Amino acid sequence: MKSTDRISEARKVTWVGFFLNLLLTIFKLIAGIAGKSTAMVADGVHSLSDFVTDVIVIIFIGVSGKERDADHQYGHGKYETFATLLISLALLVVAVGIFWNGITKVADVIKGEIIEQPSIIALIAAIVSIVIKEGLFWYTKIIGEKINSQAVIANGWHHRSDAFSSIGTALGISGAIFLGEHWRILDPIAGIIVSFFIAKVAIELGLPSVQELLEKSLPAETEQEIIEIIESNKEILAYHNLKTRKIGNIYAVDIHIKLDKNINFVHSHDIATDLEQKLRERFGDKTITSIHTEPYMNQI
Repeated sequence: MKSTDRISEARKVTWVGFFLNLLLTIFKLIAGIAGKSTAMVADGVHSLSDFVTDVIVIIFIGVSGKERDADHQYGHGKYETFATLLISLALLVVAVGIFWNGITKVADVIKGEIIEQPSIIALIAAIVSIVIKEGLFWYTKIIGEKINSQAVIANGWHHRSDAFSSIGTALGISGAIFLGEHWRILDPIAGIIVSFFIAKVAIELGLPSVQELLEKSLPAETEQEIIEIIESNKEILAYHNLKTRKIGNIYAVDIHIKLDKNINFVHSHDIATDLEQKLRERFGDKTITSIHTEPYMNQI
């Protein structure tokens, strides 16, 4: 997929999420206030965090698609990695906020306070939110995988975190409406449970981004694929000093290959070019390669 098409797809899916988040946030806040549901008001505030991540993705996807320049000779791919990290941090903050809010409410109930009963409009808002946010998750995730964008996929998981939050809200509101005041504690308890799911997603998204920013090597299975491509050329008699890393959605491969010492310079260049083309055929035409050729010396 062309870089311009990739950016266009990423922006389209993010703008769709942005406007739906706007409508949902307004609806949730109105329903929470009118329905006297603190849980729904909190869920509405949670939806506000999606605006931040949508803006982050829109901005950073555009930057990451720029061609390399004098200041970024390996391209701008890591801007997308940084965006993914910011989204994971936003998710973690949301998880901590929901957890703290739930713990506070549980403590209030233990002290004898009674949580106010919400009305049916708050439950309707929660159900609508679950359906829309789960649909947004799958739409965003599918597009993210199609264009190979971790930032878009991360944003999809943020949509699902909102759906999880709304599930907890719906359970709490349902308990408060249909089971009586003694069961209203289900609202904060459900929120606490949901906060752990959101934190788990945040860590799963953020850890690979941290590893990439710290120049971690590509996975062992990917490096094995690279080795198999190298060894498939019988004119490469040996190799060493394999180094790999990821720059956004682009792979970077450095390798030293040893060739027959009697071949001419043009032939050695052709072998290196053939290896470069095979790596790009397998891992994408933007794969960054650095292939150093050396004479193979027979060992006595």
